[in-house]
Amino acid sequence: MTDDLGAAGLRFERDGAIGWCVIDRPGARNALTPAMYFGIRRAVKLVNTDPDLAALIITGTGDVFAPGGDLGSRSEPGDAPLPDLTGADVLPFLTVRDSPAPVIAAVNGICQAGGLLIAMMADIAVASDQATFRVPELLRGIPDATYAAVLPAHVGLAVARDLLLSARRFDAAEALRLGVISRVVPHEELRAAAVQAAGEILQTAPEARLHVKRMLHEAYGPIDYQTMFWSLQNSPEPREGMRAFMEKRAPGWVPDQFAGDGTRR
Repeated sequence: MTDDLGAAGLRFERDGAIGWCVIDRPGARNALTPAMYFGIRRAVKLVNTDPDLAALIITGTGDVFAPGGDLGSRSEPGDAPLPDLTGADVLPFLTVRDSPAPVIAAVNGICQAGGLLIAMMADIAVASDQATFRVPELLRGIPDATYAAVLPAHVGLAVARDLLLSARRFDAAEALRLGVISRVVPHEELRAAAVQAAGEILQTAPEARLHVKRMLHEAYGPIDYQTMFWSLQNSPEPREGMRAFMEKRAPGWVPDQFAGDGTRR
């Protein structure tokens, strides 16, 4: 049995009590369209309303989990119209975080930007030993409010500064050591390890678990979406950052001495 999440780049599959949300847009390296972001919200709602389902596992295909949003703002044939929502209401991150049903991220490969936020907001993130990570938002001129609130709670302020301000790549072993994710397994064991993690959480009492999750999430503090979306609408930096990304060049704010590093993707 399959379920339509309203986004061409997502598949929903059932395996007993587990729902699998599979990010499958190989032509765009699994870049997430707005419809896909909202489709992940639909997947979370589905596992929380369908009596046959008890948990959700989010994963990707090939060597990519998710690289974040599609900076080309492309949509795909078959995408359902989005509800009349704006800004943060389309994003899935808080929906994943607050889900009463367990949400597991099975990180199979490249995981960055919005993809990494999905993994961090999941109850447990299980990563392949082949996965790689990065927080590239500032390379694109985006003052990401979710990262500013979430990352320090996971890794501490000094490491959060490092990862956000340098936008450097790091591997699964470092992600585990820093506390960005909680489990790393051999690549071929990823699916089984994700199912095991879901089964472990499902042993716990649902109401008590929800209370504990709420108390844990208080460590994140407020998320300043007002500043983030004002900047996206009014600052020239996100537009220049996205143009530079599409044109494979350094943004205009990079000094000539370091412009050769500005084409990182």
